[in-house]
Amino acid sequence: MSLMGLDIGSTGTKAVVFDEEGRLLSQAYREYAEVYPGPGMIELRPDEVWSAICQVIAQAAAGARHDPVRALCISALGEAFTPVDAQGRFLYNCIVSPDSRAVQQAQRWQQTPGAQRVFSITGMPPHSSFTLNKIMWLKEHAPEVHQATSKYLLWPEIVHLKLGLTPRLDWSLAGRTMAFDVVAKKWADELLQVAGIDSDLFAEPIRPGEVVGELAAGPAEEVGLPAGCLVVAGGHDQPMNALGAGVIRQGLAVDGMGTVECITVAFDEPVLTPRMLKYNYCCYPHVYDDMYVTIAFNYTSGSVLRWFRDQFGQLELQRAQAEGADVYDLILSDLPTGPTGLYLVPYLAGSGTPYLDPLAKGALVGLTLDTDRKTFIKALLEGLCYELALNIEYLGSAGVSTQRLRATGGGAKSPLWLQLKADITGKEVVTLSVTESGCQAGAILGGVATGVYESVQQAVEQVVREQTVYTPDSRAHEQYAEHFAIYKDLWPTLESIVHRMH
Repeated sequence: MSLMGLDIGSTGTKAVVFDEEGRLLSQAYREYAEVYPGPGMIELRPDEVWSAICQVIAQAAAGARHDPVRALCISALGEAFTPVDAQGRFLYNCIVSPDSRAVQQAQRWQQTPGAQRVFSITGMPPHSSFTLNKIMWLKEHAPEVHQATSKYLLWPEIVHLKLGLTPRLDWSLAGRTMAFDVVAKKWADELLQVAGIDSDLFAEPIRPGEVVGELAAGPAEEVGLPAGCLVVAGGHDQPMNALGAGVIRQGLAVDGMGTVECITVAFDEPVLTPRMLKYNYCCYPHVYDDMYVTIAFNYTSGSVLRWFRDQFGQLELQRAQAEGADVYDLILSDLPTGPTGLYLVPYLAGSGTPYLDPLAKGALVGLTLDTDRKTFIKALLEGLCYELALNIEYLGSAGVSTQRLRATGGGAKSPLWLQLKADITGKEVVTLSVTESGCQAGAILGGVATGVYESVQQAVEQVVREQTVYTPDSRAHEQYAEHFAIYKDLWPTLESIVHRMH
């Protein structure tokens, strides 16, 4: 018996099959492109995403055909939704989180019922990234789409629907809509009434780890899974990443180094304080037990390197193809030592926390005529690490202590990046036995649902193992501290200029 975790992200999807000991048996990955139909608009073509999902499930399942998959559990990007009609047909592209079209809709919550009331119910600071605001935008700007919509579905629900099951939305992803009462664990009628949106347009909320349904022969065959395979409710990719990294106790943190970089910290009880709201740190259900999480994030982390690869990395791409090497290994090779003196503000898709400014833009400060290519690349990494350090500092100001980071995701494969992160933040950075911990969490929840594991805690103790510890170099940390002090002043200085551009 094997267990599959499916991770649906903003630029690609991955399926990983694990055995009962947590060993990786097979995996598959497919990319898809974002589309930009207008200023501030970022979408995915849902047909392309669904095609990629079918391909990776089938390929990963085929790689473990001697150990058939017993359960499928999904980790997915937050906020991204697609309207479907009564026959399950896509009516519009999938609108993703960094899309900033709904700024005006988000601003209305400041008056009615007020940001503090919204936060106290939903655990979310009013912001254009959240699903409810973009549904409001669709209702106003594409009323024909809204009128034809039977359900607004996030990606796990789309998979459920396409596989012949009744769509259900787990509590953690429901929490990312800004339409969910995170304490009562139900749709927030008060806010939906203000928005003029019927709760029936959302799927039924369900506890993470509950069984959504059992695959019939036809849908199972379509994606290469055995009939009778259980589909189990997973969750938002960040708390799923936390679960797969063993973050199931208060105060533990994981650093997910993917397209978005996100620190996820776990709590025993919801934390809905004014200081959390001030710094835009949300609070919503964890995928483990009745715990909660908060996240601190940068929208463009791995995507900055992907942007460099696509726009400026032709030399490395050609070498990688010729030598069979990893293009990112080539991009990050032979970088200069020590601080560059350049400062990247990595807001290429708006800023994440603590500013949460959808109008923010990226900047690179400190360029001179002798700035070479490798210094430029090193500055990209430094800027991402400075942004992480900024969030750690603001989390501390909100009463959330972070002493150690468990690194996961694609970026966790780079020793250079991890050591730089330790040197700039002054925190220990630890790698784990499996970097794709979102898929690992899917295998854990699926394993508990099928009886492979007695409990989530027992599964975590069995499959999650620490590997390499990157300890801050005291001299390097001291050097970078001076540059971090400069970095902290950059966005407050640039903000008014950028906003004038709008």
